[in-house]
Amino acid sequence: MTYTPEYLLKLLNELRALPKETEWLEFKHNHIDHQEIGEYISAISNSAALFGKVAGYLIWGIEDTKHGIVGTDFQPKSYKVGNEELENWLLRLLSPRINFTFFELETEQGRVVILEIERAFKNPVQFQGKEFIRIGSYKKRLKEFPEKERELWRIFDKIPFEELCAVEKINTDDVLRLLDYPAYFELTSQPLPDNKTGILNRFVEDCLIIQDAAGTYSITNLGAILFARKLSDFKNLKRKAVRVIIYKNETRMETEKELPVNKGYASGFIGLIGYINGIIPRNEIIGKALRKDVPMYPPIAIRELVANAIIHQDFFIRGAGPMIEIFPDRMEITNPGKPLVKTERFLDSPPKSKNEALASFMRRIGVCEERGSGVDKAVFQTEIFQLPAPLFEVIDSNTKVTLFAHRSLSKMDKEDRIRATYLHSCLKYVQKQHMTNSTLRERFGIEKENSAMISRFIKEALDKKVIKLVDPDSESRKHTKYVPFWA
Repeated sequence: MTYTPEYLLKLLNELRALPKETEWLEFKHNHIDHQEIGEYISAISNSAALFGKVAGYLIWGIEDTKHGIVGTDFQPKSYKVGNEELENWLLRLLSPRINFTFFELETEQGRVVILEIERAFKNPVQFQGKEFIRIGSYKKRLKEFPEKERELWRIFDKIPFEELCAVEKINTDDVLRLLDYPAYFELTSQPLPDNKTGILNRFVEDCLIIQDAAGTYSITNLGAILFARKLSDFKNLKRKAVRVIIYKNETRMETEKELPVNKGYASGFIGLIGYINGIIPRNEIIGKALRKDVPMYPPIAIRELVANAIIHQDFFIRGAGPMIEIFPDRMEITNPGKPLVKTERFLDSPPKSKNEALASFMRRIGVCEERGSGVDKAVFQTEIFQLPAPLFEVIDSNTKVTLFAHRSLSKMDKEDRIRATYLHSCLKYVQKQHMTNSTLRERFGIEKENSAMISRFIKEALDKKVIKLVDPDSESRKHTKYVPFWA
């Protein structure tokens, strides 16, 4: 959403037209103490969540009974707490760090400052470790009203991110300007209606927008994240744009190129994958099963893992989105949020998603499969390309998958071999087969006469307890079969 002076004046007049202050709206004539501003941010953010609002507001320069414009001398941009700018000081003491923005607006009646405050999402917003709430037009400590606290937690547990609104109270033209409606109809294989009403009705049916009783529209987070023409038009989603970063060497010291993919995930996915495949290096021959001039990484693996990062991210982690980092020797795909299953069970676990509506729509347009996560496809492709096995990690509050460029077997270390052996056993297991010395030889591209080397790799994995024998009592070792430790 573009915050032009015209839009801000329209917003101000709509808020002033309310009969009185609300739990998510407070008017002030002039400056208030910075400590109180922080407490108001907590209180209004939590109250906005209780009342189903995208944002709440604290506005200076307005008389609080008749809501007339009286002007203010409050200067938030130049205000400092000690030597620290007010916005930085407030942000540092808020937990979680929600979005808030000061807007300064000159009107004929006087100067007005609008503080727009993002609603609380996953947890009540604290300021200096304390949670506040609005009771009527009064700011109170949340712990003094346990029934409000319980209601707030019920809301956090009940409403998924996709159903929340990215922007509210806009007209038909704004909906069609902000959302890529031709892409929607193309991807869903529907004919494009010949009128605006037909387009909007389809959006409503798919929960991409909501129409209110007054005839205006709200774009849901689902609609924006899938079909935004520009994610940067939606203040709370602009940091969710996928970033592709190319580095000159194996470290992050020198960046060669960085591209933020500003489109919605559905409308921009084909272009994103095409861009990645176009910039990754290509090899001549990296294995006897491969033709000349092949991409360094399997395109199917890239597609599946990027789709996973988009679909399974935690949208409630603010200020972070999916990121693809390309180095000369590896590619790292990272998304905010911890997975719902352990990384060692990615390949076999039933599909689980934090974002069911997003996952369902992406399955509908063929970005991901109904039955699973696509990790098995990615692992299978790395085996065909005879690459080191992917590495799945949870680092802090992020999930990372690393694809490695080709390395000869002699340059793979023990951990590389154990990981490859384990994932091969998982892949065979989900295919209703078993890992054997022969299948692992084929995975590593080793001739039969070197089967003793593979036996050593299997022993390393057995010692690490990531695989086990199918029949530990069998005395025969010629056709021994192995399964993952969890089978």
